[in-house]
Order: sequence, then C-alpha cells, then structure tokens
Amino acid sequence: MNMALADSRSHAPDGISAKDWQVRCDLAAAYRLIAHYRMTDLIFTHISARVPGPEHHFLINHYGTMFHEMKASDLVKIDLDGNIIPEPHQEGMPPRKVNVAAFCIHSAIHMARPDVMCVVHTHTAAGAAVSAQKRGLIPISQHALRFYDRLSYHGYEGLAQNLDERDRLVRDLGENRHMILRNHGLLVCGRTIPEAFIDMYYLERACQIQLAAGEQELVMPPEDVRRTTVQQFKDAALERSQMAWNAALRDLVDSRTLDSYAS
Repeated sequence: MNMALADSRSHAPDGISAKDWQVRCDLAAAYRLIAHYRMTDLIFTHISARVPGPEHHFLINHYGTMFHEMKASDLVKIDLDGNIIPEPHQEGMPPRKVNVAAFCIHSAIHMARPDVMCVVHTHTAAGAAVSAQKRGLIPISQHALRFYDRLSYHGYEGLAQNLDERDRLVRDLGENRHMILRNHGLLVCGRTIPEAFIDMYYLERACQIQLAAGEQELVMPPEDVRRTTVQQFKDAALERSQMAWNAALRDLVDSRTLDSYAS
C-alpha cells in the first residue's frame, strides 16, 4: 500500500483534487527522503514534479526551505515561463520564491520530455567528484551497471541562470533519463516520483562505490554481462521502484517524520 496516499487523502485542501494532492505529498516525501539519506546541499538543490492536467505546470520547492522540513503546502506551482501560480491554500503565507537555477534546469526538461514526471538534482560530494573525473561513471559495480549505456553528460557552464542553456541541457540528455552535470552534480528524471528517487539513490551509491574503489587496477565486467545486467534493471523497473519507495517511506515513519510532510 502507498503509505503517502493513505495519509494524504484526508488532508487535501479545498480546491485541490486528491490526485493533485497525492503528487504534492509524494514530492514532499521525496525531499525528506533526500535529506534522510544525506543527499542535500542545504537549500541549493531541487526536485520537481508535474501537476496533473493540460497546463504543463510543475511543483518545486519554496526557495529557502530545508529538505528535511518540506511539506506539501510548501511546494510552489509554476508554469513553463517561471510564473508562480497563486493557490488558495497558500493565502496568508510568506511570498513564495523559486531558485532561478532550479527553474532553468527543471523547466527545460518538463518542456522537452512529456514522459518525465519528476526531476531530481543533487550536489553530493560523491556525485560532484565523479562529475569531475574524465571517464565519468565507470561500470565497476552492480549499481553502476544499472545506468550502463543510458547515462548522459552535460558540460559545466557556470550557475544555471542562463535560459539559453536549456536547449543544450535537453540536447545532451537526449533520450536518457539520467545525467551527470560535469563539475556540478547528478540529475535523474523519473516516470514517477518513486522511480526518480530510487534511481537517484542508486546513482549516488554508484558514485560512492567508484570513489571507494580508489586508483588501483579495476575489474570490469564483460560487455555481454553489462548489457544483460542493465536490461535486468529495466525489466519491471516501475514495480521495483514503487516497492523500494514504500520501504523508504517506512524509514520516514521510523524517524517520526511521516506525519508532518503531508500538510
């Protein structure tokens, strides 16, 4: 059972559908999980999710909110031009603000990739370190093989504040859903919020393993094993992501944070 759904149905504010509120609760949970598994950079990374409907609006964090304290009501709805969409349940709250770099990165992907529901971006030490290594992520672990031959790279252009960069970012991502931003960090796109979070978790772990392996001569799996393994990860990926997501939400229950993010 999706625990976020069970918790959120009775908390949807007036004027927001149960499906819309579910997205907000899951996105708030994703922020808290990124904090729980120590993948944050204070307030300077971001996760977004499409809002159901034809308007192409998406949700992102209110700039300045720490990930471990994120609530569904903290999320800001914006359009593809960066305009904040006023919402009745946020009346009386402090003015909402969105990170310019967050808008640049996330709007680019949401405009170009209708198959993507959720985008996760991190600046972890391991992810940034591998992003600076010339070979990028190398296939030395089962976690790295999860992304074999379906990982893109985008060169660093400074803080992502130039909207012209969006075209180049989308071009470099191509048809993949995972990307290393050179000298910067990691980016993962998911068909669902659970998939995006789980893929980011394992991309981060793959980077950690690569750094831990050090500089000694490394064993590489044969090419046929690499391709077999990545296909095995593709099979039933959404189902496995949902199972792992539900397990991660139980981790939030144990840390006494589940009861407050869906509000």
